[in-house]
Amino acid sequence: MSQLQPDSASAGFSSESRIGLDAIDIFSTCPQSTTSDPKTYRRRVAEVARWSERVGCRGILVYTDNSLVDPWLVSQVILEHTSTLCPLVAVQPIYMHPYTAAKQVATLGFLYERRIYLNMLAGGFRNDLLALGDSTPHDERYARTIEYTTIIRQLLENSSGVSFEGKYYRIHNLKMSPPLPSSLQPGILISGSSEAGMAAAHAIGATAVKYPLPPNEERGVGKDVAVPCGVRVGIVARPSAEQAWQVAWERFPETREGQLTHHLAMKVSDSAWHKQLSSRTADEDGDDNPYWLGPFHNYQTFCPYLVGNYQRVAREIAGYIGHGYRTFILDIPPSEEELEHIAIVFREALEG
Repeated sequence: MSQLQPDSASAGFSSESRIGLDAIDIFSTCPQSTTSDPKTYRRRVAEVARWSERVGCRGILVYTDNSLVDPWLVSQVILEHTSTLCPLVAVQPIYMHPYTAAKQVATLGFLYERRIYLNMLAGGFRNDLLALGDSTPHDERYARTIEYTTIIRQLLENSSGVSFEGKYYRIHNLKMSPPLPSSLQPGILISGSSEAGMAAAHAIGATAVKYPLPPNEERGVGKDVAVPCGVRVGIVARPSAEQAWQVAWERFPETREGQLTHHLAMKVSDSAWHKQLSSRTADEDGDDNPYWLGPFHNYQTFCPYLVGNYQRVAREIAGYIGHGYRTFILDIPPSEEELEHIAIVFREALEG
């Protein structure tokens, strides 16, 4: 993770609470608009963005689906309230032409001189896709996303006109203005939980992100994998495991409604990671295992959690790093204090 220099947003913030190491990239996640009213949502986004910057995150993931406000406009709020934090914008190809997505990156780069990261979505909620008239099968969606991302890259990297003819998109002598400096070229991430996703990551030079198993069950990044890899994982850590689990259970209580919603979502999902995590039961992990799927099974979040004392959770994170994962996408932080606890974990994982 990059060493970030103090700025006006972080004045007076304890340097010991910052991660500040170069080995990995860490992204937090922006709150969703469905959990706030219009009067407070913009303020909440700005708060979480400033917290994330102060602890040293590389960037912040901004979700997209049919129920949420536009991620590009949310990203502009983030840029206006931070100095170094990079939005990681979820990009759904069916929402806009690749030229429009490239134009957004170029425009934000021109206005804010900030790098944008793109989280390329090959899928989404099934009902969202059907409502938009998209019934494209799983693997074909990844093939479409390869074309889509290739066009974005070519438009932003070339000062001359770009022509492309594929199965899903065709452009002829198309030029991007304003041009984007090489230092602001977007970072690209994509799900690598399926064979189609990993193939897409190779094709577009993206970081392949997966929802991991416990480190002792992970195969890790093989020597033949020619792309950087990362994981999406939540963390609740405290000085003692008892404190951590108390916080975790209070934040993510079991609910029958949530379990039913998860079960229904599973029935219509063709997501490889969704099926992988759903097939795992709580009994497999045991009481003393920090790897926890409670929030996932209760439809409260979409990633596994690591819960425990700082040292134990740091060992798990170190395990993922040892397997070759260099990008970590965290869940939505409920408070600045929570990010400070997470920063302790990553420092111990990297320094231990």
